[in-house]
Amino acid sequence: MIEKQAIGNTEQNEDETKADLVKLEGGDAVLNAEDPGQLDGHGAVQPTRLYKRRWMIVLLFSSYSLCNSFQWIQYGIINNIFMKFYSVDAFTIDWMSMIYMLTYIPFIFPVTWLLDKKGLRVIALVATALNCAGTWIKVASVKPNLFAVTFLGQFCCSFAQVFSLGMPSMIASVWFGSEEVSTACSIGVFGSQLGIAIGFLVPPILVPNVDDMDELAHHISIMFYITAAVATLLFILVVCVFQERPTLPPTQAQATARSIPPEQYSYTASVLRLLRNRSFILLLITYGLNVGCFYAVGTLLNRIIIEHYPGEEVNAGRIGLTIVIAGMVGSLICGIWLDKTKTYKQTTLAVYFMSLVGMIVFAATLSLGHLWVVFITAGVLGFFMTGYLPLGFEFAVELTYPESEGTSSGLLNCSAQVFGIIFTISQGKIIDRFGTLAGNIFLCVFLLIGTVMTGLIKSDLRRQKANMLAKAAAAKQMSGKDYGTTALISNPQTPPSQA
Repeated sequence: MIEKQAIGNTEQNEDETKADLVKLEGGDAVLNAEDPGQLDGHGAVQPTRLYKRRWMIVLLFSSYSLCNSFQWIQYGIINNIFMKFYSVDAFTIDWMSMIYMLTYIPFIFPVTWLLDKKGLRVIALVATALNCAGTWIKVASVKPNLFAVTFLGQFCCSFAQVFSLGMPSMIASVWFGSEEVSTACSIGVFGSQLGIAIGFLVPPILVPNVDDMDELAHHISIMFYITAAVATLLFILVVCVFQERPTLPPTQAQATARSIPPEQYSYTASVLRLLRNRSFILLLITYGLNVGCFYAVGTLLNRIIIEHYPGEEVNAGRIGLTIVIAGMVGSLICGIWLDKTKTYKQTTLAVYFMSLVGMIVFAATLSLGHLWVVFITAGVLGFFMTGYLPLGFEFAVELTYPESEGTSSGLLNCSAQVFGIIFTISQGKIIDRFGTLAGNIFLCVFLLIGTVMTGLIKSDLRRQKANMLAKAAAAKQMSGKDYGTTALISNPQTPPSQA
């Protein structure tokens, strides 16, 4: 991150720092800034603070992530309606969702480099500006002969996603204390999940399946205008409110990360170190398998439901909503659980296994003819499969500390996009030829492989170790000072006159 930007933020928030709630971690102390030895980053305890503003930052990020994620599924969930309006086939509409995955793969590495060099605020500004531009391009595309224009708008929004998808874990580390990082990361992911949930629910309501093309264009236009207005408001809020980082770091681990001189950091070397980390590579593959399955189910959900329950476009959206809402609950519960227990591997393995069970049950009950059963099984699937998202982020940060959170998250998301494209295309072809049951069994096989591989990950919690060592050093410093004071009291010097 650029130090000039950090200095500017320091000046901007000098008054706010005094007024904000201050919380010191166990073992930390308010240190004398005039004593450079205390701030040299070589084992000395450094000052840490938690600011009230941290909640506004994560909620603002969550909001613009919501707006962007909504657009990922807004075409796919009413696949048949957009096919009719633009006179294109189902596979073409599938690409309106898959473009989010495809765009991510080539751009994630330069964007992660930019995140490391320029920091959170620049990335947030670019993300919201691109998202805003994409929504207004879509507004201009509501004519049956302008599919290329609406695709361009969707491409801009997919490009914006590259700048936001890997930020939750970095925002959590930069702004939040060690007892709340997992919860903060879950809130960051929460916005993306809520956006997908709204994307499942709202388009079937705003855009009914009518035959009159002028009326259909009117309904589509309303949806695009609402999205553009929200995206514009969020862009303005980010410009005015979003801050790079707090004046003082929230944890000793973050203080140590800040003390690394920029000239000593190499993005390429960081990526290579991550790729040599066996535990991280296993997590990279298993995360991609799990989230890739979720992307495939989300993209093809309309086709899956309509095949068994014709004319139920609105309920297909509600089932998608159920999957994501249940996943949001799962994410928050898992985040709070991790903050309390720090059982990263055990929790990740349990949630992964239950994702497999949920997928098996969903596949087995889909053809029973009872929509209420599908709602229940979809909710169970979503609770675990979508709830897994923040677990992967936080486990990766633990396994790879002190590497940049943006780099590890970016690689995880890149893996998810690659598997998402492969699974979406493959499952779509399998459904066309063999039916939905075969397509869902295809995903179950890869979830089983991912569960086994998750069990092989070594739980090396490096960030937790760093925080524990820092607190132990602080406690040792404090006990040393107490011992010195006690020694002076218990052994007073004898006056020369009494010697």
